[in-house]
Amino acid sequence: MTVPALFPGVAASPVAASYARLTEVFSGLRVHELADGEQAPRGGGWVGAAELAAGGATLDAFLAWDNAQVLRDYGQQARPDVVASFGLHRYAWPACLLITVPWFLHRRVPRVPVEDVAFQRTLGRMTVRVREFACLPGDPAAALPGARVVPDEEALRGEVRDAVAQHLGPVLDGFGPRMRRGKRALWGMATDEIAEGIWYIAHLLGEERRAMRELEELLPGTTKPYAGTAGFRELTGPNGESLPTRDRASCCLFYTLRPDDTCVTCPRTCDAERVRKLSEEAAAAAAPAVAAAAAV
Repeated sequence: MTVPALFPGVAASPVAASYARLTEVFSGLRVHELADGEQAPRGGGWVGAAELAAGGATLDAFLAWDNAQVLRDYGQQARPDVVASFGLHRYAWPACLLITVPWFLHRRVPRVPVEDVAFQRTLGRMTVRVREFACLPGDPAAALPGARVVPDEEALRGEVRDAVAQHLGPVLDGFGPRMRRGKRALWGMATDEIAEGIWYIAHLLGEERRAMRELEELLPGTTKPYAGTAGFRELTGPNGESLPTRDRASCCLFYTLRPDDTCVTCPRTCDAERVRKLSEEAAAAAAPAVAAAAAV
């Protein structure tokens, strides 16, 4: 894995290139790094991760958005634990990318405690202050302030797991009382957010298979506090094509609103239904390319 060169004598962020590339392929999330002395935004829909971790009125207000969305889109009231599960997913999915994208792209793992992250979900914005990061020997970023060099890839994977746990652990504590799930189930959700977030971004980058291999090493199923493995496996489509899928370690509870419309990676979705959905998705993705080729 190559890493971008840093201009000698010029202060640079070790993760700026990673976050910029993230926004290039996924415009739904923009990450702004806070400079020294710059305060995180407040008001206008912004919420600090530490406020979510504390629970209370701020978390209630955050989840009120999810409750209103369910009522608007599905015309029914969801259980409070379902609303909390939706809200946690909508925060944890992008929050994990703050750590996993720099690891996947440039082999740098920032530490982002809850005190250093804020989120504006309607705009798809996050702010982060990176004070410390891990990297491999030979990385030019090792000369930057806050760098900590680790010996090899496995040590760096350990840094990813630790950094996500450091950030999500307090958040899970904040959401937990509203979710009617035990610790293992909550960390199963964290496992899924890590895997599905970077798997999706890697697909946009054209590196889905590499992401699957690396996630299997990152999440082997034996690393506490995480529960479950990366869960990838292959299905065969109607024309013999390979259809990658994964088995989630947790359930998002969407079935409580639409019992017949489960997610393709849901443990409740049988393989025949997965093949049908994945084949339809592949055909839909191929259609614009076919049309463009015919127009040439």
